[in-house]
Amino acid sequence: MLATFALLALGLSTGADAASKRQGSVAKTSAKTKAKAKSVRTAKRKSVRTVVARPSFGELSGLRGTDDPLDLRSSVALVMDQDTHEVLIDKNAQAVLPIASLTKLMTSVVVVEAEQSLDEILTISQDDVDTEKGSGSRLAVGTQLTRGEMLHLALMSSENRAAHALGRHYPGGLTAFVSAMNARASLLGMTDTRYVEPTGLSSRNQSSARDLAALVSAAYQHPLIRELSTSQEYSVAVGRRTLQYRNTNGLVRNPAWDIGLQKTGYISEAGRCLVMQAQLAGRKLIMVFLDSAGKYSRLGDAERVRHWIEASPPPVVTPEVPRAEGPKTTS
Repeated sequence: MLATFALLALGLSTGADAASKRQGSVAKTSAKTKAKAKSVRTAKRKSVRTVVARPSFGELSGLRGTDDPLDLRSSVALVMDQDTHEVLIDKNAQAVLPIASLTKLMTSVVVVEAEQSLDEILTISQDDVDTEKGSGSRLAVGTQLTRGEMLHLALMSSENRAAHALGRHYPGGLTAFVSAMNARASLLGMTDTRYVEPTGLSSRNQSSARDLAALVSAAYQHPLIRELSTSQEYSVAVGRRTLQYRNTNGLVRNPAWDIGLQKTGYISEAGRCLVMQAQLAGRKLIMVFLDSAGKYSRLGDAERVRHWIEASPPPVVTPEVPRAEGPKTTS
């Protein structure tokens, strides 16, 4: 009997040891798995940190090295009186660069001048999904909004799918719409400008500050574009949900500004861009800023211009032309 109990106790002890070993093995495996997962997450974070943004066209062409008395962060700047066409600031205004979502200002001009019904229901399709940059959108395929709602979102919050849908629903389709954009630019004397699509996602949509000033002046003639581009917030009903959008230009919420029209833009090739019509010191001014470095630098440049304009009397600002270095000699 004692031998039987001894054998039983030995078996229980051996089983417990085996179970303990198994638990220890599982714990080690779990610890290794967690450590590996942590290592992968750390590697991903390091990978994200080391991603370097592609240089803009302005940076590649050396425009960011241009100095100016206001120390603007934009490679290109143009400020002119809307009524007299007097140029107050000209910094590389002749340079032709990608214009990103400033494109949507011409998109809106073509839509409004076509006099299509703003109440017609348009549907977002797979064709409107961005394959150029892979950007996302809260307007899922199948979303239905009126043309007026699409126009509002395209102008105020730079909604790419909305802008593309506007062009796709133009008489003759997208090809006819892009042709209309280029034809309108030609009529405005925008000889430096070319459009290939209605959103601005393509870096082949290019223009100069001088051309864009002409576009701002033309777009300003349409009260609807003025109203939609400067509204602070807008909500649309999508199925059972309500989507809330805000203006991409924070200056429209700043009481120090009297903005009559505006549009922002950004893709890496274009840098941060901004066009505005604003009233400062009793003057209606058109402002164009292209290839600005830094998320808020275009707004900072606009503030620098405002403070300069409101100074009494404002100094005369002319662009500084860098002196060419003579041939180097060796001794």
